[in-house]
Amino acid sequence: MALEDAKTQVDQAFTRENRRGASFENTFGGATSFLRRRYTKDLAGYDLAVTGVPFDQSVTNRTGTRLGPRAIREASTLQPYDPPYGWDYDPLEELAIADYGDMAFDYAKVWEFPKALEAHVAGILGAGCGCITLGGDHSITLPILRAHAAKHGPLAYVQFDAHTDTWVDDDPERIDHGTFAYKAVKEGLIDVERAVQVGIRTVNPDTMGIKIIDAPEVHDIGPQAVAEMIRERVGDAPCYVSFDIDGLDPAFAPGTGTPVWGGLSSAQAAAILRGMAGVNVVGATWWKFRRRSTMGALQRLRVRMWRWS
Repeated sequence: MALEDAKTQVDQAFTRENRRGASFENTFGGATSFLRRRYTKDLAGYDLAVTGVPFDQSVTNRTGTRLGPRAIREASTLQPYDPPYGWDYDPLEELAIADYGDMAFDYAKVWEFPKALEAHVAGILGAGCGCITLGGDHSITLPILRAHAAKHGPLAYVQFDAHTDTWVDDDPERIDHGTFAYKAVKEGLIDVERAVQVGIRTVNPDTMGIKIIDAPEVHDIGPQAVAEMIRERVGDAPCYVSFDIDGLDPAFAPGTGTPVWGGLSSAQAAAILRGMAGVNVVGATWWKFRRRSTMGALQRLRVRMWRWS
């Protein structure tokens, strides 16, 4: 069946008719939508929309994350043939997933960007879909959290990162990838009693009350214990997950803009994400810098992604 489909399937980003199911389009050919899902702005009948936000104007070191959504889509062409290994269900069969395309914005009017992004995500949520965002630098999480909190209230929060991103910033006009979590707590978007940051390995004296599971602790206690700590902390509250590529060690993600040694391995990250099964994830953001390093973690996110109430 797969061989016969491969002979006929092409450009499924535009030609596929079924919202669910595998794709056998040649990996090396065709338009590169996310997991070969259909590009569409009509979200009727879809459970989940994936959108790209190619913005990196707020970084402190290397730029390049604006190319992340494109690279993730390209990497994802390796994934839609078979169910994820070790799972007890196939998300491509159970979920109707749309590629909503990238957000449009004027790159020369950076000050307009946050409100435009908040409205972009709010439109997806208003259509009844869950939203996974492909970044982009980490500053975009703040307006995305605003859109989700407007629907769900203060959110449980799980962040995989080398940095806490809670550096003090009380200037409402600044857009900074290292201060978004500070502002999110200050605005009441995050419930700090249900928030946890994993993989931290840089110094910041003020964690804003967020629980820290730093990288050395992950190495000491192992992924399953970390996943259990996350589940205990988050409970059944609506949860937002943000995965910064520099949560991984540079050995696994050398293209990251802010490399910090001693981070998580790709196997550890995947195991933690699988161990989070059952967490009530209502939204997620995934960060990418040029190289194809985040796709494995995203494809292995074993949570019940259809719980978008």
